[in-house]
This record gives sequence, structure tokens and C-alpha cells, in this order.
Amino acid sequence: MLSLFNFLLVIHIFSGLLFSGLGKTTMEVNQTKNDRAKLRLKALSARLQALVGSILFLGLASAVGTLFFFAWLADEVLEGDAKSFDETVRVFVHGFASESLTALMRVITMLGSTLFLSVLCFSVFAVFIIKNWKRAAVLLMTTMAGAVILNFALKVSFGRVRPVPFFDTPLPASYSFPSGHSLFAACFYGVLAWLVTARIQNKSLQILIWSFAVLLALLVGLSRIYLGVHYPSDVIAGYAAAVVWILTVLLIDFTLKKRYSFSKNKSA
Repeated sequence: MLSLFNFLLVIHIFSGLLFSGLGKTTMEVNQTKNDRAKLRLKALSARLQALVGSILFLGLASAVGTLFFFAWLADEVLEGDAKSFDETVRVFVHGFASESLTALMRVITMLGSTLFLSVLCFSVFAVFIIKNWKRAAVLLMTTMAGAVILNFALKVSFGRVRPVPFFDTPLPASYSFPSGHSLFAACFYGVLAWLVTARIQNKSLQILIWSFAVLLALLVGLSRIYLGVHYPSDVIAGYAAAVVWILTVLLIDFTLKKRYSFSKNKSA
């Protein structure tokens, strides 16, 4: 009986030690898994930060590069060096003139007019508010309000007289440089494409929307040259100013989102 008791006691002690060891091993394995998960999260966070930094750098570099191009173009316009280029392009585009094409260009140029874009902008703004896309609504109105101010400031600063128009097209009362239609069209259709595609996962649809937006902006600029109410350098300057402004808004929005996300995570 004593030997049986001793045997059972040894079994009890051994099983206790065995299960204790297994428990410790399980805890160590779990701890190792947690450590690995943390390391992976840190690595992923580092990659995301690097990606964010790259996007910010590329966006800023693009804005600065476009700004320098705009400054160079403006200098060429002020010195009159762009005159030969402007006249060559005007004559070339005018060579395609026809009655049906003129009618089409008159319609296309309306897509960049202040009245049309104002109505369309407020309509899209209302849709964004109804859908509770408040951030998108603010970004849309900020972009377009800034475009109006930028256009006015640049026109007054350079004071370039408009060219002689074709097809008896009435000349606007404002100055020529830069093209307001080109600036407004690029800003509106560009920012709209950006805000919409950000909420779409389908890559093909994203490409289609961006292609349509770019095509609309380019056609509006072409219509201004075709109708003779702007020099080609005016149109190019309008696009350049729009790119700088859109990239500025995009970078500010991106930075504010990252700062808000960081503050939220820190407080949590």
C-alpha cells in the first residue's frame, strides 16, 4: 500500500510538473506570436510612413515644378517672347475651321464658363451634403473659391490684352492671361474626378473618370484658342495655375488627415 501510495504521489508530482511546463511553453509561444505581430505592425507602419512621405514629396515637387514653369511662361509673355508661338498655334488651329466645328466649339466653351460651372458646382455641393460627404463638399468649394481668387489676381497682375477673336466671338471684359475657362475647367473637373474616384474601388472606372475629366478640360482650352478669345499661352498658363492650386489643396488635405489620424491614435 505504501509503495502504491508513493507511486501515485510520484505520478501526481510528475503530471503537475508536465502540465506546468506545457502551460509555460504555451504562454511563451503566445508571447512570441504577439511579439511577431507587433514587429509586423511596426514594419507595416514604417512602410506606410515612407509611402506617405514619398507621396507628399512627389506632390510638392510637382507643384513646385509647375510653379516654376508658370513663372517662366509668365516671364515669356511679359517680354513678348511667346508671341511667335501664340500666332503659329492660332493660325494652325484656325486652319481646321468649319461651320459645324465652330458650333461645336461654342458649346464646348460653355462647359468652362463661370455661369455653367457655378450652377454645376453648387449642384454637386448639394449632392455631397445630401450624401453626407462633408469633407468632399468643403474641398470642392475651397478649390473653386481659390480658383476664382487666383484667376482674378493673375489677370490683374499681368493685364494682358486679348487677341482679335475669330468668328465674331464677343470678347469678355477681363484680361487675357491666364485663361479663366481653362483654369476653372481644370480645377472643377480635376477636383471632382479626385473626390469621386477616391470612393471607387474599380480601377477601370477610375481611369475612365479621370480620362473624361482631363478630356473635358483640354477641350475647353482648345475651344478658347479656336474661337480666338485667348492666346495658346493663356490656356497653358491656366492649366499650370490649376495644377499648382489643386496639388496645394490635395497636400493640405492629406497633411491634415494624417495629423488628425495621428492625434486620434495618440489619444486612444
